[in-house]
Amino acid sequence: MQPLERPSIALVEDDPIMGESLVQRLEIEGFDVNWWQTGEDALSGLERLRPDLLISDIRLPDMNGEEVFNRAMPGLGTTPVMFITAFADVDQAVQLIRSGAEDYITKPFNMEVFLDRVEELVKRRTPTIGNVPGTMGSSSAMCDVENILRRVADIDSSVMLTGESGVGKEVSARFLHKISNRAELPFIGINCAAIPVNLLESELFGHEAGAFTDARKRHLGHCERAEDGILFLDEISELSFDLQAKLLRLLQERTFMRVGGKDQLEFRARVVAATNVDLARRVEEGKFREDLYYRINVIHIEVPPLRERLEDILPLLMHYVDTYVEAFGSSVRGVTSLAEQATLAHEWPGNVRELRNRTERAVALCDGAWINGQDLFPEFSCSDDTAFNADVATLSEIRDEAERNHIIKALQATGGQISHVADMLGISRTTMWQKMRKHDLE
Repeated sequence: MQPLERPSIALVEDDPIMGESLVQRLEIEGFDVNWWQTGEDALSGLERLRPDLLISDIRLPDMNGEEVFNRAMPGLGTTPVMFITAFADVDQAVQLIRSGAEDYITKPFNMEVFLDRVEELVKRRTPTIGNVPGTMGSSSAMCDVENILRRVADIDSSVMLTGESGVGKEVSARFLHKISNRAELPFIGINCAAIPVNLLESELFGHEAGAFTDARKRHLGHCERAEDGILFLDEISELSFDLQAKLLRLLQERTFMRVGGKDQLEFRARVVAATNVDLARRVEEGKFREDLYYRINVIHIEVPPLRERLEDILPLLMHYVDTYVEAFGSSVRGVTSLAEQATLAHEWPGNVRELRNRTERAVALCDGAWINGQDLFPEFSCSDDTAFNADVATLSEIRDEAERNHIIKALQATGGQISHVADMLGISRTTMWQKMRKHDLE
């Protein structure tokens, strides 16, 4: 796996000793640093790059930090700005905060305090998503998926998402849309298995008035409605050979016609497809076009089943409990420890979809304040809950092992960048060091 891109910092500091010290420490913490010692050099450099954070001393040899800020601000976009100031210049720093800067720190300062502020400001520019409820998850397996999605987010190549039914292929497609430069454009999805074959072409490409019986007016299809956004084709393996040929032409020529139409229309969307079958085998069996397979399978991402994502199971369980407690106005307060162990022991053949459905049922039918194993797994007898307790490691053991494995994976993925790993995990660097000592990872 390629290391993740390092966050970039632009530093404007005329003091060579302080500047060198800051550059060295920031690079150790996992940042790429561009350092300039004059305002003019900084302004010239900022014309060529957009850093994740600009740090500038207020007092510079050729101009002050305020002038650097005012002249650079139009090109900085959402880049946060932090000023380094002497105590005598605090009033000026406060005025700059009112003008749009994010923060300032006075000399002399504690390096750890400085780094904590830097970390927080960089997060505002490049927010992490992996550990936020409702996104990709915190398991190493889903972090791998997320890392690939991030690397390909802003390119135009087709993406093929594969995996068992219910693993979250559409969630992955929507995540890709959310983090891409198409986030403000449409996400249009269609389940190719859920629409009758005779209607699917019209749903994809649209139709003109009078194209067939009951076509009383023009209908815009998904290809047209997607505009410059993303067209998500779920269960693409279920397309007929005729529609496979038309989809191939769509991808090759980037044009299509409405059913009953005569004009070629431009297709501008990015295609993301998904399937829960082995499409390569379908090609071998003559059930799917080989040329279309290679056209849509440019970037292949396998979404792992829930049984291979142990660290995600309990956070997902609690997320769905909270969701349905709020939706139903339920008095349920949580899940018993034994129910958690039963959840971890289950194989989850229906993956995340099964977990969501079981949780919905449990919240709806729970008689008390706490969901127990019987609520989640009514097919088992009460005595089966005891068996779970005997066969499964303690939650503390499971969590410690999962946490250690996840930290190792994150360190490998980032080339050992402690600050970046802490950012990914949503913790401070101090907590990160504590966890590394706890798990003997120093």
